[in-house]
Amino acid sequence: MSSYTQLVNTSHPLAPDYIPRDLVAVNIPFDAPLGCSKRMLRRQAAEAAEELFDRSLSMNLSLFGISGYRSYKRQIQLNTGSPYVAPPGASEHQTGLALDVSCPAVSLELIEDFANTAEGQFLRDYAPLYGFILRYPKGKEKITGYAWEPWHIRYVTKSLALYLSLTGMTLEEYHSI
Repeated sequence: MSSYTQLVNTSHPLAPDYIPRDLVAVNIPFDAPLGCSKRMLRRQAAEAAEELFDRSLSMNLSLFGISGYRSYKRQIQLNTGSPYVAPPGASEHQTGLALDVSCPAVSLELIEDFANTAEGQFLRDYAPLYGFILRYPKGKEKITGYAWEPWHIRYVTKSLALYLSLTGMTLEEYHSI
């Protein structure tokens, strides 16, 4: 199985010392300073994110990256017991394949109202065409173990993203086939 399709959650954690070897800075609008590690993704995911964001710009939409890569140590600092924050090792951000996205219409916040914006609807409809899934969909909280996050996308390759989008399956459901 490709590392792009790897399941990462509390039952399938990453090692504390796991750091992707091909992290690169993503050339998209970001709500983080230059040089910040959260502006990074694995190379293939970064290229796909740039294409996705270019498409959104062509449609006069204003997407912003909020958080990409996060180290195990950073996840320890963020772990507050919130249903939106995975414990260390269980965060997809550590893979370098996850990206939190927002827009000015919701003040660049990571909130459920993002789903009702033109940018949120664009992300839902277009992300799979570029290899991303909405990783924690509404109504699948018991399956994923996480609250609904309309802002959290995960790169899984175009073929798998399209398959999961068409079937309505989560990554957990796909891995249990």
